Amino acid sequence: MDNVPGFCSSVAPEENGPETCDSSSMEDGLVDAFGDLAALPVEVGERRPTCLRCRRPQKVCLCPFLPPQPLEVSTCLYVVQHPAEESRVLRTVPLLAACLPQGKCNVIIGRRFNEEKHPELAAVCRDSRTLILYPGPNSQNLEELVKYQEVGTVKHNVIIIDGTWSQAKNMFLKNSMFHLPKQVQLNRTLSSQYVIRTQPSNICLSTLECAAVALSILEQNDDIQEVLLRPLKALCSFQLQHGAQIHHSKEHLLKNGMYDKPMPKNKRKIKRMEKLVTDHNICPR
Repeated sequence: MDNVPGFCSSVAPEENGPETCDSSSMEDGLVDAFGDLAALPVEVGERRPTCLRCRRPQKVCLCPFLPPQPLEVSTCLYVVQHPAEESRVLRTVPLLAACLPQGKCNVIIGRRFNEEKHPELAAVCRDSRTLILYPGPNSQNLEELVKYQEVGTVKHNVIIIDGTWSQAKNMFLKNSMFHLPKQVQLNRTLSSQYVIRTQPSNICLSTLECAAVALSILEQNDDIQEVLLRPLKALCSFQLQHGAQIHHSKEHLLKNGMYDKPMPKNKRKIKRMEKLVTDHNICPR
């Protein structure tokens, strides 16, 4: 057994010989040491009081930037959230939910979804009025889809996958029920205001931003987008004032020679990064 520094009891060395460590003494030392550690008092950090509406710590509450009353919308959002997003401190979904009436922003957490465990979500996916916001070759421009619809004539459901781009892609591909609704995407040119988190490309938006644009299109009311983005801008402004750095997109870093991480060895990933530089309309799916 190798010597463990600090846990080997002192043994008198043999004359003119190396110092030795008795195994039984070592075990006793380990037991005593770990026993002392176990006896130390455990300090439990007090959780900061949290605002019940915006879900932010009360000292940095963003309620002044939320609408006085929830926005009246006919569209119902279903945010399918990857479990990893739930633990992020600076997530945007609670801000989105705080701006909308109860029942208009439903958050469902998980990676895999099926009819047996999620019958309500399955029913939403089968509803002909349901749209899933996920860009790709099979996606239709949302504005074109609702161009000739009168406001309020169709009460759409919109599914948005909340996670990193790779997590969202994995969730979309591995859940067959997400292939049932009509697939739509946003073609509006809008740079992300969520500058405290890195996006793959300049056209990638946060979940709140996607919802803001989608709702303004479906409700035919551009004021909705402005109202929903207000708390996000306030959040980013506060974080930047307290030491956060602006996170440029991966596309921006590559184009300007600022990308300082090792390049991937996987050929498919290398090709995807090359497209970020050459294709202005690339979607990192």
